[in-house]
Amino acid sequence: MSHNTWIHRLVRPLTRVLAHTAVTPNQLTTLRLLTGLGAAAAYAIGESLWTFLGGFLFLLSMALDRADGELARATGATTEWGHRFDLICDAIVNAGLFIGIGIGLRASTLGLWSIPLGLLAGLSVAVILWLVIQMEIRKGKSGPAFEGAAGFDPDDTILAVPIAMWLGWEEFLLVAAAIGTPGFAVFAYLRFRWRGMHN
Repeated sequence: MSHNTWIHRLVRPLTRVLAHTAVTPNQLTTLRLLTGLGAAAAYAIGESLWTFLGGFLFLLSMALDRADGELARATGATTEWGHRFDLICDAIVNAGLFIGIGIGLRASTLGLWSIPLGLLAGLSVAVILWLVIQMEIRKGKSGPAFEGAAGFDPDDTILAVPIAMWLGWEEFLLVAAAIGTPGFAVFAYLRFRWRGMHN
C-alpha cells in the first residue's frame, strides 16, 4: 500500500499534532477497529438513520486506518507487530462491513439471500488481506502488494461502500461485492502463487 494517497494527505496535519502527544499508533488502530465494527453494526440494523450514521463511522474508521501508519512514521514507532495488527484490523473491519450490510438487507428484495452474499463478500475481503500479508512475509515490504494510481490504492475502492449506501444502491453494492471480491481473491491468490514460483 502506498503511504501518499489522498487520504494519507488529508490526515497528515492531524498526525503531526498527535506526534507531540501520548497517543500511540496502536491506539489509533484500535480506535479504527472499534469505529469500523460500529459501522458494520449500524449497517446490520438495516434502518435509514443507522445506514446514514454507519457511513460516517466507516469514513472515520478509514481515516484512522491511514492515520495510524502516518503517526508511526512521524514518530519513528513503526514495528512489524503494529503493521500486522493494522492489516488484521483491516480484514476484520472490511469483512464485518459486508457481513453487516448483508444482515441489514435481510428484509430487502434480496431476502435472506443477502446474508450469505454478505458472508461471501466479507470472507473474500479477509482472504485478500491474508494474501497481502503472505506476500509481504515472502517478499518483504519493499513495495506494495498491489500498485495504486492517481493518489488512490486498490483498497481505497472501499470508499464506494458508504457512498453507495447513502445513495440507496445497497442491493446492487452487495451483489457486485459478492461477485467482485471472490474474483479479486482468486486473482490475488494466482498472483501470490506466481510470485512464489518466480522468487
